[in-house]
Amino acid sequence: MYLAIEFGGTKLQMALGEGNGKLASLWREKIDPAKGAEGIRRQIEAGLPGFLAQNGITSASNNLLGAGIGFGGPVDTNSGETITSHQIQGWDRYPIVEWLRGLLKAQGFGSAPVHLGNDADVAGLGEAVHGAGQGANPVFYVTVGSGIGGGLILGGRIHPGVGLGAAEIGHLTLGPGGDILEHHASGWGIQKRYMKASGGENATVPQIAELAKSGDTVAAEVLSGAIRDLAWGLCQVIALICPKRIVIGGGVSLLGEATFFKPLRAEVSKQVFRPYVGLTEIVSATLGEEVVLHGALALATQPVK
Repeated sequence: MYLAIEFGGTKLQMALGEGNGKLASLWREKIDPAKGAEGIRRQIEAGLPGFLAQNGITSASNNLLGAGIGFGGPVDTNSGETITSHQIQGWDRYPIVEWLRGLLKAQGFGSAPVHLGNDADVAGLGEAVHGAGQGANPVFYVTVGSGIGGGLILGGRIHPGVGLGAAEIGHLTLGPGGDILEHHASGWGIQKRYMKASGGENATVPQIAELAKSGDTVAAEVLSGAIRDLAWGLCQVIALICPKRIVIGGGVSLLGEATFFKPLRAEVSKQVFRPYVGLTEIVSATLGEEVVLHGALALATQPVK
C-alpha cells in the first residue's frame, strides 16, 4: 500500500491506495491558514498514526511501500524542499521530504521512499495515468481555478525541468512586458475583468456565465475574452510541445462543454500554428477533488532516481 498527501491552501488530504486508480481510504481536514505551515504539519502529525493503524498499515506487517506528496506551490524535487506557498506562511525552503520520512520512521517505516511534486504536476500525472489522459502521450494538464497551473507528463512521468518545476503556463506573459495569463483567464482574473468592465459590480464566475447566457453583453465579452486568452496560452503549449492531449481541470472548467470547452477549442483552432490544427485533443479532467491524491499515489509507485 502507498500513502498520498495533498498540502493545499485550503484543503488537506491523505489517502492510501495501490496506485491503480482507486483510493482504499481517504482522510480530509480543513486548513486554518492563520496557523501557517506549522499548524498543517501538526494536523498530519496528529492524524497520520491513526489513519495508518485504522487501515491495517503497521510496522509489524511492513506494508507501507512508499509515499507521494502533492504540494500547493513550487518545490525543489532535488533537495526535497518546498520553495514557498503563495497562500500559507511558513513553507519557505522547508525540508518536507525529510520531515515526512521522520514521521514514517517513527511509525516503523523508515525504509519507505518519499516522492515530492508540485500539486499541478502531480494532478497531471494522476489524469495521465488514471484519468482523462489515459492512452495519450505526451499529456499536458492545466488547472484553471483561482490561479492557472500546468504539468507536462512524458511517458507516464512528470517533466520537472531541472528540478524546480516546469510547465508554468499561468505565468506566460501576454506580450513583451505584459501581464501574465493567470491574471486574465483564472477565476480571479475573470472576476476582476468583469468588475472593471461592469463599473464595479462583483460576481462569481458561474454568475458571470449565467449573465452571459441570458444576453448580458458585458458578461459575454468578459468570458469570451478570458477564453481567447487561455486559448492563446494553450497554443503556445501546442507550438512548443504538440501534446496528444490537453486535460483541463479546476473550478472554471466546471462551466462545462457548451460554455467553456466548445468555445475554447474553437479559439485554439483559430489561433494555433496551422500545421498543428487538430493534432491536440482538449478534454475535461475526470478525477475530481481527489486528482492530486491519485497523482501522488502514482508518483509514490515510481522508482527513486
